Amino acid sequence: MKKISILVFIILCCSVAVWGNTLNDTLKAAEQGHASAQYKLGLMYGNGRGVPQDYKQAFSWFKKVAEQGYASAQFNIGLMYNNGQGVSQDYEQAFFWYKKSAAQEYALAQYNIGIMYRDGHGVVSDYKKVFFWYKKAAGQGHISAQYNLGTMYFKGRGVPQDYRQAFFWFEKAAGQGNISAQYNLGTMYSKGRGVPQDYKKAYVWYSLAAAQGDIDALKYKNITAKKFSPKFLSNAQELAAKIQFKIDHPTKE
Repeated sequence: MKKISILVFIILCCSVAVWGNTLNDTLKAAEQGHASAQYKLGLMYGNGRGVPQDYKQAFSWFKKVAEQGYASAQFNIGLMYNNGQGVSQDYEQAFFWYKKSAAQEYALAQYNIGIMYRDGHGVVSDYKKVFFWYKKAAGQGHISAQYNLGTMYFKGRGVPQDYRQAFFWFEKAAGQGNISAQYNLGTMYSKGRGVPQDYKKAYVWYSLAAAQGDIDALKYKNITAKKFSPKFLSNAQELAAKIQFKIDHPTKE
């Protein structure tokens, strides 16, 4: 199975209200207690947009918003404690703020809590809890959580091994463009694990992963193609194109 790093920290971002056209306008609104302006300042300082990047200032403004109960700000505070950005690294504080955000169903926080339980950062490592938090995030469409949940089912880590459930979650992630999940679907179709063996669909998913630069996927795509007649290969290529179009043009459920 493909392996990818699951310790992923998300760029600080969120939609915020616009407070005037200048830094002074935003600063004035923030000092008056407007949470959207405070959050905007946190983004500006955190990303170095319109001002020199300053993690301490970013942390200060995010903290004001986080203490008002805003999930995205709570997540960003947890992230900064986790990374030691603008504040001394403190996994216990990171976990504390992630939990506050996760309690509001914030998927990014739920996923990062899963990572902390996996790595034993600020908490005792516990794969059952890793599974619990990945599943909450995966259920909200978090791609990496879906992929890693599939991996846990495939390996039987933190949950009984279940190839059908592994396939289910890999398919979710693959449908959102996750390259490793696409490769794994190709392998599962090729070997008939968790799904009836189907070389056409194996070719399709190997093709999609190969198109993103996966060398192993390209290798197995070519090996699988040798099993097909020219007409059957053309049909498989058409199916791959249709699935790629759906990935590139997702529809709202």
